[in-house]
Amino acid sequence: MAARIDHLVTSGTFSLDGGTWDVDNNVWIVGDDTEAIVIDAAHDATAIEAALGGRTLRAIVCTHAHNDHIDAAPALAAATGAPILLHPDDLPLWKQTHPDRLPDGELADGQGLSVAGTTLTALHTPGHAPGAVCLYAPELATVFTGDTLFQGGPGATGRSFSHFPTIIESIRERLLTLPPETVVRTGHGDSTTIGDEAPRLDDWIREGG
Repeated sequence: MAARIDHLVTSGTFSLDGGTWDVDNNVWIVGDDTEAIVIDAAHDATAIEAALGGRTLRAIVCTHAHNDHIDAAPALAAATGAPILLHPDDLPLWKQTHPDRLPDGELADGQGLSVAGTTLTALHTPGHAPGAVCLYAPELATVFTGDTLFQGGPGATGRSFSHFPTIIESIRERLLTLPPETVVRTGHGDSTTIGDEAPRLDDWIREGG
């Protein structure tokens, strides 16, 4: 059976630099009827485990280490035995949320993760966070962008560990070079496509400059 994409929305809070905000997060599950990978274990490990429906969880992949994307990762790992994978540049952020529990493995630029006959390739896309990654699955015509690229623009860069020129370079060099029909599945909100977002790059630069 070919891999499919399941989508779950969980709710909780995002905290950084002394502020806390209510947020809804997209949790993406890629796999088939027997195995899966979870992208961003946000807020509710019990709900994510239920959505897996007994499938073997091969990995919990973190697009970055802001607390709203990783707060449920240790509990989900404990329940399923799956390893947590994170780009090492985001360890300082990770330790703010989980000081006593490190990730189980590192994500590297160009690393491939295979599940259900499909390969997801990690693309290091710093800017929103130093270790932010996107996961490109050409067989599914999809890229999972976390908080790097949204419908209508780049992720926020106004807080610690973020940098606007860097996120623009990441989007230009790593994402807008993908086929225009590629579906962009984001960390929050609605999906979009590379083709819809590419023409807006100059506007983002003007607005953010």
